[in-house]
Amino acid sequence: MRIVFMNPNSSSSMTESIDATAQDVFPEAEIVGWTNTTGPATIEGPVDGDAVVPWLTDMVPTAADWGAQAMIVACFDDTGLAEVRARAQCPVLGIGQASYHFAALQGTCFAVLTSVDVAIPVLEGNIRQNGFAEVSLPVMACGLSPQVLEDGSDATLARVRTRIDDLEAAGADSIILGCAGTSRHREILQRTTKVRLIDGVRAATWLAGALIAERTFQAS
Repeated sequence: MRIVFMNPNSSSSMTESIDATAQDVFPEAEIVGWTNTTGPATIEGPVDGDAVVPWLTDMVPTAADWGAQAMIVACFDDTGLAEVRARAQCPVLGIGQASYHFAALQGTCFAVLTSVDVAIPVLEGNIRQNGFAEVSLPVMACGLSPQVLEDGSDATLARVRTRIDDLEAAGADSIILGCAGTSRHREILQRTTKVRLIDGVRAATWLAGALIAERTFQAS
């Protein structure tokens, strides 16, 4: 099983965290993560997202040459997902879209907890486009940048826990951690709440594995 994660921002530490999370899901898989070294430090809103689409589409032939059986856009905004999918010959997933499906299959009402307010319109548009508006709460932001969330200080995680409590009180039975930088913190956050926490990197990895298995079965 060969899976490529394409991180459209320039944070190599975030790519390393994403790779480690995915490898934990499938220890025997070949998983690589690529970083857009010329991109913005973080993707915060549509302007940043639009700027990195050319890099994502340029990576498709490289991923194909490597033998990728699935490609995953490692940005919760699902930046460039449609463009990459249109060019690829293998399954292409976004960590946002994957997490919406994962949440909807396991509960009746989910919520997304994202990083900054500017991301909210993009995510709410994606949720509507994917048909999940009726089973989700309004997107909530932590008010912290993706890099701060990835660093995960005690104060940062305390704020995230407060927002989780707010969303649980509002009726969410699943809460999606809507930033790739929070992937490494899911387990410690899960210990302090009963509501299901969903990480988009894990969700996309599991679904990529299922799609690869289905294609392998069909080809046999």
